[in-house]
Amino acid sequence: MKEANRSKLIGARYFNQGYAFYAGTLNSSSFQTARDHDGHGSHTLSTAGGNFVPGASVFGHGNGTAKGGSPKARVATYKVCWPPIYGFQCYDADIIAAFDAAISDGVDVLSVSLGGEPVEFFEDAISIGAFHAVKHGILVVSSAGNSGPDLGTVTNVSPWMLTVGASTIDREFTSYVALGNKKHLKGASLSARGMPSQKFYPLISGADAKAANASTAEALQCEPGALDSKKVKGKILFCLRMDNDRAGKGQQAALAGAVGMILANDEQNGNDILAEPHLLPASHINFTDGKYVIAYINTTRNPMAYMTHPITQLGTKPAPFVAQFSSRGPNTIQQKILKPDIIAPGLSIIAAYTEAEGPTNLIFDNRRIPFNSQSGTSMSCPHVSGIAGLLKTLHPHWSPAAIKSAIMTTASTKDDNMEPIRDSTYLKATPFAYGAGHVQPNRAMDPGLIYDLTIYDYLNLLCAHHYNKSLINLFSDESYACPKSFSLADFNYPSIAVPNLSADSVTITRIVTNVGSPGTYKVHVKAPAGVSVSVKPSRMKFKVIGEKKKFKVNLKPKVKGKPKGYVFGELVWSDGKHYVRSPLVVKHTKN
Repeated sequence: MKEANRSKLIGARYFNQGYAFYAGTLNSSSFQTARDHDGHGSHTLSTAGGNFVPGASVFGHGNGTAKGGSPKARVATYKVCWPPIYGFQCYDADIIAAFDAAISDGVDVLSVSLGGEPVEFFEDAISIGAFHAVKHGILVVSSAGNSGPDLGTVTNVSPWMLTVGASTIDREFTSYVALGNKKHLKGASLSARGMPSQKFYPLISGADAKAANASTAEALQCEPGALDSKKVKGKILFCLRMDNDRAGKGQQAALAGAVGMILANDEQNGNDILAEPHLLPASHINFTDGKYVIAYINTTRNPMAYMTHPITQLGTKPAPFVAQFSSRGPNTIQQKILKPDIIAPGLSIIAAYTEAEGPTNLIFDNRRIPFNSQSGTSMSCPHVSGIAGLLKTLHPHWSPAAIKSAIMTTASTKDDNMEPIRDSTYLKATPFAYGAGHVQPNRAMDPGLIYDLTIYDYLNLLCAHHYNKSLINLFSDESYACPKSFSLADFNYPSIAVPNLSADSVTITRIVTNVGSPGTYKVHVKAPAGVSVSVKPSRMKFKVIGEKKKFKVNLKPKVKGKPKGYVFGELVWSDGKHYVRSPLVVKHTKN
């Protein structure tokens, strides 16, 4: 190992006892190492804390200097995931053991790019491990999940974690599809090579190239064994995305003899197109353009097509928008806590990669590259972890909740056109998609005010969540007596969610701590539709750092007719320099 790497990577451990309980004896040496044989860990860790590395690219695309969010940080890795057994790769016992090791090692920030279905806090190993980490002053940043855009899919919903959804960035890897009727469609790709020659090729749909024993749906999705190579050879193959592996479709197209592949989204995946290092020339197009290509194939005697070699485009607009796959709120475990908390770049992110696998992780992919492009909330999570590391350096005495608050309250809900952030359907996104907004690292350095929380606040939340003494003891080191009266309306979270506003008003209490210069803050409210919002006091004067002040927010319904479900607004405290913003999420309910 190079000396520079020794001073960067200062810890590497693996945990497999939970995995071995189900797998049996682990004879292979690949189970007795912290080395990354998959690429996911290398990618996420380098995103959080990688050094400055010039000349980083994926097959020459996106060439530039790569760095992590905290490039001068020392990093440690804790491997808990292994080849799947019964569909599971990361077992609770190993996750808990890794948290214990990280706590013992004295890390400052834990970046956790894994998760499962949202479950109760006491049933979630990540939630329990994260609670104990926060008790030791460690901020835990986690991924929100990749089950969007359906509502109620967000995972890692514990209030002591910083939960990160995924957004796009203003860089695209563009490959155009040219059809024989002179129509040009914009797609995305990171294919290593272009078409064999600059000419049009016959175009065929997977449905028209089905093998004798395959269904039309299987062939259209280019599933293994579903294509007739005699029909495909020498042609550009059209494949429908659906749920099975995108790169795997390219592999099937290549095995069938295709010279290229057009991968089109189904309706569910909409406009989210991903640039990936396909095994053959390929272009990923959206649902609308996919329908156009199918219509062209079905109405043309000899359909033809050509695809351009990918190019890197910078400064694309609008950006960011919320990735289609990014899991959405509301929080199904505790709806009074808004999740996700924040969004950060998670689409087509270039970072370090293992050279034990090809960039597609497919068996037939013999290519080896030191950097790869990946997409997911696993990629957005370490962006925020890196920012948290910088904030910990600037403010070493801040609590995990203070760092989290600074990141959330300084986030932006506008894109680079200064328009509201949208989702992949081009509709205005809501806090269920982006939480407090898109992370703004420079603003987070000086948030002005923060919403702080202690471990006792989290225990009080568990009390209010109706956990009994034995369940609370899973989180507390000692017996904890719940307060006689504690309302989740008083839980000092940086966002405000009221899932049950009926005929009666609801009062929310918050406490802010001054971490900036002295000043007078005035409140500005954008009330959710059908809600009257009043804040008392409406003005707060801070004289010294560390000064705390309490305010109350009263929300009263003014809906005429049938309630309309969730509505959204915002509350902002500002002294003219700082803008301390909290999303307001309210659900109108009947009495």
